[in-house]
Amino acid sequence: MRPFLTAEWKNLILLTYAVDPTLLEPYLPKGLELDIYKNKAFISFVAFEFLNTKVKGIPIPFHINFPEVNLRFYVRRKDKDGSQRRGVVFIKELVPKTMIALVANKVYNEPYVAIPMEGTSTISGKQVIMEYEMQIGGQKHSWKFIALNQPYFPPEDSTEHFFKEHEWGFGTNHRGQTMHYQVEHPHWRIYPLEERFELKVDFGLIYGEQWSFLNLQIPYNIMVAEGSPIKVFPGAVLE
Repeated sequence: MRPFLTAEWKNLILLTYAVDPTLLEPYLPKGLELDIYKNKAFISFVAFEFLNTKVKGIPIPFHINFPEVNLRFYVRRKDKDGSQRRGVVFIKELVPKTMIALVANKVYNEPYVAIPMEGTSTISGKQVIMEYEMQIGGQKHSWKFIALNQPYFPPEDSTEHFFKEHEWGFGTNHRGQTMHYQVEHPHWRIYPLEERFELKVDFGLIYGEQWSFLNLQIPYNIMVAEGSPIKVFPGAVLE
């Protein structure tokens, strides 16, 4: 099967928080269950660069390179043969491109929103510097992370591996049916994070008042991943 979309997802920042599972239940598609890790449910605030984007092999002018910010949580699907598929569900996906948000909403019912946003990553000597800024809710939100340019593969039984490696995306179409699609990429290396980072984000303004408690919560895990080329395959209704 040919991929629907190819791109590079590079320099990913993942801030992961432990949350009450009941907060996630309204977003949980039918036929899925929360992927509980160490007896906790989690969401991740994720920012990354979307580069060299092509839809069915064709680059779309002015929609090739852009940042994305999303809030996601972790789910799993038990198949009839007893195997499990681990994946993510998105609560909201933010991009600076109106056309991307429009197509994703109308065609795929993906929760995209277009907002003013800038995001850059630079390598300066031994450091990787990632800076983001966006406008939403009448307020500027920004963050800056500095990592050491010494990427490595964490062990497969590590917390970092659990949060960064997911082969499946899940959602709900306009008919209320659960959809699934496969995302293919090699395992990602992560960068050691320096102690210094800045986070000026109001989660309540961005995602709704029910998430404002995250403004005062310390992340369970902070990770910066190198990323890689990716392939996203066409979605289908979950049987």
